[in-house]
Amino acid sequence: MLYLVVGLVLFLGVHSVRIYANNWRTECIARIGPRAWKGLYTVVSLVGFVLVVYGYGQSRATPVELWYPPQWTRHITALLMLPVFVLFAAAYIPGTHIRAMIKHPMVAGVKIWAFAHLISNGRLGDVMLFGAFLLWAALDYRSALQRDRKQVVTYPATGMVRDVAAIAIGLVVWVVFALWLHFLLIGVRPFG
Repeated sequence: MLYLVVGLVLFLGVHSVRIYANNWRTECIARIGPRAWKGLYTVVSLVGFVLVVYGYGQSRATPVELWYPPQWTRHITALLMLPVFVLFAAAYIPGTHIRAMIKHPMVAGVKIWAFAHLISNGRLGDVMLFGAFLLWAALDYRSALQRDRKQVVTYPATGMVRDVAAIAIGLVVWVVFALWLHFLLIGVRPFG
């Protein structure tokens, strides 16, 4: 569990700098430059991510069961993942009505992803991983909305074609992930 905890602290910690230390972040970027900041940010994120993956794998190898969710909760999780993939796609397609309405679709998608996985997983490692991401995403979403209001940032929509593209891409990736990739990468069949 130590690797998982350290990984979460590093990965989510560096992703929380804008939430809790935005002025310090701005000062660091001014002092060391944006390229050095992005490089440092990337290195810490990658180290944290690798530790999260390794630590989570260890937690699955020696699981500590907190509760036993019913089998049908896996189907709820799989279905909740459909809007997650649409939100992830909308995060990279500018001008969607999805982004105009939700503002930060990537972070909203992470919230739903984490919540959905908490429904169907009852091991300590799962609760730590998905609970930490859910808490982070909730705090980051609130912080991002506050920044938008303060800086008067808007996300104008430019047409339905972009929304259709986000929905289509999200649906295709969801099907591929649910039927093949989740098992290949995680070892669990969402609908199995």
